[in-house]
Amino acid sequence: MSDIMTPIPFGKLMNWILEEHKKGSIFGIKKPFAADPKKMSTIFGRGLETPFGPAAGPHTQLTQNIVASYVAGSRFFELKTVQKLDGEDLPVSKPCIKADDECYNCEWSTELYVPQAYDEYIKAWFACKVLAREYGLGSMDGFQFNMSVGYDLEGIKTEKIDRFIEGMKDASEAPIFAECRQWLLDNLDRFENLTKEDVEGISPNVCNCITLSTLHGCPPQEIERIARYLIEEKHVHTFIKCNPTLLGYEYARRIMDEMGYDYVAFGDFHFKDDLQYEDAVPMLKRLQALADEKRLEFGVKITNTFPVDVKQNELPSEEMYMSGKSLYALSLSVALKLADDFGGKLRISYSGGADYFNIEKIVDAGIWPVTMATTMLKPGGYQRLEQIGRIFEAKQAPVFEGVDAAKVRALVEGARTDKHHVKAVKPLPSRKVNSPVPLVDCFIAPCQEGCPIHQDITRYLQLAGEGKHEEALKVILNKNPLPFITGTICAHNCMSKCTRNFYETAVNIRRTKLECAEGGYEAVMKELKAPAVSSDKKAAVVGGGPAG
Repeated sequence: MSDIMTPIPFGKLMNWILEEHKKGSIFGIKKPFAADPKKMSTIFGRGLETPFGPAAGPHTQLTQNIVASYVAGSRFFELKTVQKLDGEDLPVSKPCIKADDECYNCEWSTELYVPQAYDEYIKAWFACKVLAREYGLGSMDGFQFNMSVGYDLEGIKTEKIDRFIEGMKDASEAPIFAECRQWLLDNLDRFENLTKEDVEGISPNVCNCITLSTLHGCPPQEIERIARYLIEEKHVHTFIKCNPTLLGYEYARRIMDEMGYDYVAFGDFHFKDDLQYEDAVPMLKRLQALADEKRLEFGVKITNTFPVDVKQNELPSEEMYMSGKSLYALSLSVALKLADDFGGKLRISYSGGADYFNIEKIVDAGIWPVTMATTMLKPGGYQRLEQIGRIFEAKQAPVFEGVDAAKVRALVEGARTDKHHVKAVKPLPSRKVNSPVPLVDCFIAPCQEGCPIHQDITRYLQLAGEGKHEEALKVILNKNPLPFITGTICAHNCMSKCTRNFYETAVNIRRTKLECAEGGYEAVMKELKAPAVSSDKKAAVVGGGPAG
């Protein structure tokens, strides 16, 4: 299988969606999230049904990734970063991501050529609009795309990147925009709810906001020049992505050690070479004043990934970037410093270890939108977003009136002992199967592989969930003659492989087996005691003794 990404034409993607939906899913998402259009927040002058989505990373490169995220509940999409270096000119060692527990990566921007990336984003824009209407997933204007560009002013001013930015602001002249629009008009008879007016009303104004990403070591003067250019020349709402190195080496080392990540190696080089906090505060105040003057929204994105050393050949590079659960306390610490020094008035968007267990508290503190990557690389994948979406079914992100420093401080302190963020004393078991899988039809239930006798666990769990204990017990008895014993004292190896325990309600497989045995025992025994041969038949026994 090639590691080179190959974009799929819009028509083929729509055919895929329409055909797969007949079987109950869209790009593997079996639980689509339907947003309530009445619970609409506002940012950048546009509506937003839920305050979260995928971060610029592996989940926002291809159209199908963005669409899967939308179907699962995302409504804010930080598109993969574009820069002057792209395609085959961009060296990306593979594998480039490792997410066993906390996450590490050695990739940094889109692997596609910039024009290819542009086409992917326009296709995703159309597809999400169409799915919103056709399948009742929410308002066609209930989601937003956020550009991400880097990494220096010279590169951002190149014709390639400038064309990208202007094309995202207004795609009306782009060939891909016309292609998507025409395909939908030519195939309206395949849709039940989408109308001609819906298609013709899809706005070419894809993005009015941008997140600036700069490389470690970028001088503060360069960061400010780029931000001024985006605000004054490009007239877009602007977020500046900040680095955890703003905290200083001593603080970062201390909190990592306290939380059990003492094995993560990093020196003080980036802390000295990156933007210094005392330079960041006055710069951000100047940029905030400029944005206010231009009637644009301005803020910071907390935070970028954290550079650490490769010590055990984790990835094929000398340095890698840490994210996920271990980045959470560091990112929130940066947010706390800025909330204190700006009196909560500086807008903060967030990325850094956000997941189901903490996102509600982050948003309640006034920090949103929230974007994620690591949690979606874990078991459950994109379907975890549907679980997060349910949090916001009954509530919406609050109108931004400031970041509550007291709530952020409580989150920082809580993270130091939170089991979801401190490093476990014992290594977590791998959910992966040890046996090789085929190229196609490769789905294997890891719990079944973890069971020494390979019971059909998913089947009897399904039956038990439906209250069919007799049928479930029969499935168990096919391979397991001792359901009462193994339902009580089994070593429970299947649980160390269960993927649902990470993103859904924990599944107690052993207890379920016992419940099936208790609930189905009488019916199964009654059936076994029934005469196997009617009274008018004669049977002969061949052989003697125990064999007979």
